[in-house]
Amino acid sequence: MKYLYRLYQLFIALPLIAVYTVLTSIVVIIGCAIGNGHFWGYYPGKLWAQFIVRVLLLPVKVEGRENLKKGQSYVFVANHQGSFDIFLIYGFLCRNFKWMMKRQLRQIPFVGKACESAHHIFVDKRGPSRIRETYDKARRTLQGGMSLVVFPEGARTFTGHMGVFKRGAFMLADDIELPVVPLTINGSFDVMPRMRDMKWVTWHPLKLTIHKPIMPIGKGSDNIKHLEEESYKAVMSAITPEYQGFVENPDQ
Repeated sequence: MKYLYRLYQLFIALPLIAVYTVLTSIVVIIGCAIGNGHFWGYYPGKLWAQFIVRVLLLPVKVEGRENLKKGQSYVFVANHQGSFDIFLIYGFLCRNFKWMMKRQLRQIPFVGKACESAHHIFVDKRGPSRIRETYDKARRTLQGGMSLVVFPEGARTFTGHMGVFKRGAFMLADDIELPVVPLTINGSFDVMPRMRDMKWVTWHPLKLTIHKPIMPIGKGSDNIKHLEEESYKAVMSAITPEYQGFVENPDQ
């Protein structure tokens, strides 16, 4: 079955994904240029992510959508197991949001330009002034009523286990006084870990767990610490047993 699945990927799934990716990018770029950027920056990408997961025949389970309140902005924080985290969240969270992503992704043909047109936020760490610009843009996004998705580990795992959470997302939530919603991703590491980027996809179920929002307890360092610690515990609580526990990530 493994080799049959690889033949399916090579001759059916991957060509379809390539065409759909280019078409989606063009739609996003043109749509954002002439119309509602919040609409064109989200819905085509959502359908694209769903298409990729479904054409690769990967089953998806989502738990906890009832924890989200309609019309409420959130800072979503998730563990970062692999590339398929993006497709799982984009396609199945069912919430309009902006990503915080590495600036290097801007260089991906078509996709990078589409992300820029959709006003996703590229994290630039090349000096204090650029970091401050990134932070300010994220703040404006949240103040405008949009939600934000952040991978607070800052890098994909090498082991399937979680590393440490960085404080940036929780500082933003504290600054705007927004609740933080932890997301737990399972299965993405098994589908395609970072050590096998752009290689064969391994069939494995994907699961997204949406935890209850963590509300602010005030404002300042105590609240930031509270949001960070409670988010980490929530995300860790739903990870499958084989990937439970902290393992240091040298890329963080």
